[in-house]
Amino acid sequence: MVEKCVFYSSSEEETIRIGEELGKSLKPGTIIGLNGELGTGKTVFVKGIARGLNTQEEPNSPTFVIMNKYEGRIPLYHFDLYRISSAEELEVIGYEDYFYGNGVTVVEWSDRVKEIFPDKTIKVEITIPVEPDDKAETIRQINLEGQDIWLSSFKNTVEQASQL
Repeated sequence: MVEKCVFYSSSEEETIRIGEELGKSLKPGTIIGLNGELGTGKTVFVKGIARGLNTQEEPNSPTFVIMNKYEGRIPLYHFDLYRISSAEELEVIGYEDYFYGNGVTVVEWSDRVKEIFPDKTIKVEITIPVEPDDKAETIRQINLEGQDIWLSSFKNTVEQASQL
């Protein structure tokens, strides 16, 4: 069964911290579809996931190379599909080897090729929930959708970490 939950972040560091807690909870074979407009913090969120996976490098946007790999507790495959227009383009680079391998796959702009994602994909959407002004500029709404048992456990973990 699929569940949804919402988190709010008021800073880049808080977005990283939520991503880090997510990264700590992930297992090999996990696929995350990450969406949001330009500048909402998708890559910032991936930096947090990388921290949670204990990667050695800090991720940056792979926009021009489509995918970057980072070694950690579990390998992280970070895709950016901003410049991709079809699933066929991904087949050429062998995306299935990454999606169904031993790592964690995070795909920015996953809505561009929805048809390639399995049902078990964790969906994350980051939005700016209010009209931009000086104060609201840094607020982000992070919507997660995933299997109910996992998501419930993850939500409790993030709430506990937020109280520290």
